[in-house]
Amino acid sequence: MGSYNWNWPILLKEPYFGWIVSGFGKTILIAVFAWAIAFPLGSAIGIARTADNRALRLAGTVYVDIFRNIPLLVQMFLWYFVVPELLPADWGRWVKRDMPYPQFITAVACLGLYTASRVGEQVRSGIEAIPRGQRDAGLAMGLTPTQVYRYVLIPVAYRTIIPPLTSDFLGVFKNSSLALTIGVLELTSQARQIEEYTFAAFEAFTVATVLYCLVTGLVIVIMRIVESRTRIAGTIAVGAQ
Repeated sequence: MGSYNWNWPILLKEPYFGWIVSGFGKTILIAVFAWAIAFPLGSAIGIARTADNRALRLAGTVYVDIFRNIPLLVQMFLWYFVVPELLPADWGRWVKRDMPYPQFITAVACLGLYTASRVGEQVRSGIEAIPRGQRDAGLAMGLTPTQVYRYVLIPVAYRTIIPPLTSDFLGVFKNSSLALTIGVLELTSQARQIEEYTFAAFEAFTVATVLYCLVTGLVIVIMRIVESRTRIAGTIAVGAQ
């Protein structure tokens, strides 16, 4: 290691600098779009798992059990290589080849649906951590079950599960690296490509590591500020692991 000749300037040359910028941008976009799917869908699943309706609880449980127990890498392959083959021929061809940015969209959908199962568990645990008396008090005041969720349970639950939700978002950001397995040129993929062209493996992956750390550090700082300003006195954060 001591005799290794570092060649940092090569990363500032084209096309390598452009590859890093492009890969980093795609990593951010994958994480943001996947979270845009995971958060609302996961919230709906978490709410369904605490509902009085047995069918809703069962549907939420089945979704979580399926998506949480299949490795994400396997899901990525299933969505990209298997699902199109199960569709009618024209649909499958469109999904796999004719759809704009098929690898990117597949990666976003896969990450979003997988993470939704984790978000659903966080929301469920947050709602179930609220004393039953608050739900009963809302019903006693004349609120409908839907209004109790909207005005009482969900606002309190979200404020108590900010830490685990932060962890789940960071998980989406880091798991985006698996998109390289289906051909998405995100940050890790571009670092590998730079290594193949220049043999500057340490430099390329060091820059990628620093960028990952910068984003995760920034998100953690922001969410700690949000948590401190929304914390409910006398409560502690909860969340499923």
